[in-house]
Amino acid sequence: MIALVLSALALSYAYPVRTYLEQRAEIDALRDSQEAQSDRIDALETERARWDDPEYVKTQARDRLLLVEPGSELIIIIDDPEGAAADAGIEPEPPPPAPWYDDLWDTFNEADQIGQ
Repeated sequence: MIALVLSALALSYAYPVRTYLEQRAEIDALRDSQEAQSDRIDALETERARWDDPEYVKTQARDRLLLVEPGSELIIIIDDPEGAAADAGIEPEPPPPAPWYDDLWDTFNEADQIGQ
């Protein structure tokens, strides 16, 4: 009889304990999310504070918009080895051959096109 009463009590407490644990997990997840949002807000406020500095604004205008102050000369370096080689009169190296599995896949695609 005591075992029956204890099992009934265990079953009656199982659902509230499970609900409590689920709610604690949800609270922890929301707390973590809130901390992440707080960190993001701090980072955005720091970024906004940077824009109050005139030197930072000039640097961003130069980097992002390619704007320079009057009288300055803008030089843009393009990292293009093939273009530089062509300007120097050197022919660029041919690309390496495609791997065998690309050739195999191309033959499957060609065969599929023939059947249609």
